[in-house]
Amino acid sequence: MARPQNNYLGVTSARKAVSATLVYLVLAAIALVFAAPLLWVVLASIDPGAQLSVAWPAHPSFDNFAAVLTVDTTLRPMANGLLMCGLSAILTMVVSVLAAYPLSRYQLRFNRPFLYIILFSTGLPVTAVMVPVYSLFVQLNLLDSLVGTAIFLSATQLPFSIWLTKGFMDGVPISLEEAAWVDGAGGLQALRSVVIPLMLPGMAVVAIFTFIMSWGNFFVPFILLLDPNKQPAAVSIFNFFSQQGQVQYGQLAAYSLLYSIPVVVLYIVVSRTLGGAFTLSGAVKG
Repeated sequence: MARPQNNYLGVTSARKAVSATLVYLVLAAIALVFAAPLLWVVLASIDPGAQLSVAWPAHPSFDNFAAVLTVDTTLRPMANGLLMCGLSAILTMVVSVLAAYPLSRYQLRFNRPFLYIILFSTGLPVTAVMVPVYSLFVQLNLLDSLVGTAIFLSATQLPFSIWLTKGFMDGVPISLEEAAWVDGAGGLQALRSVVIPLMLPGMAVVAIFTFIMSWGNFFVPFILLLDPNKQPAAVSIFNFFSQQGQVQYGQLAAYSLLYSIPVVVLYIVVSRTLGGAFTLSGAVKG
């Protein structure tokens, strides 16, 4: 009587093993598709004669890095990008906190419609508004301005950042603010002294999100910054595709690796310093 049950369990185990194998094969194929471009960038960066195919370089060297590590090609565009994206991240973080505070703490009549408008705004493509934005920049004499471009990049990231900040702020117990109010603190003082210190990891997430989105934005600075000396790294990478119709793949790969360093460093620094977790468990005394 026990033999049919053992056969059934054996068949079921075999089917599970086959299914697991198929799943692993599919996942391995997907991982290979994503890893191939990264592997090409790494190998091509040390190959002076790199082409589009993925191949181990015949004579590995760092000549490509030496060729792109100049002021005009890399250093100045990187500095422009850091200035523009850093300013955009700071502006977005400050405005998001000030906008999310009343949405999180006060039951206003227009909270829900305002949140729906913000949610709708997150889906609007930036390219659809670039023509009126370009005209506005011309009238305000902001064209070719790093600060003006940073302000517009900050505005494009605000809808999602406000949603994100409101979610983090909702996690801060309002009883902590009430204790500050009892001690005579005003709304802004309670926000600065109680709420912001407790949601620093959330604000860091908003800043990183804004920085990364701005750092990889090619279209907006390409339209609003005309002077080559003011263009960020995201636009300067276009120069490798326009030199007499020939693409210098090795230098392009080396530049791509250098272009990725600020984002990786920012992620490592923030993850090590903030730990990625809120520490509210001990803030409220039960």
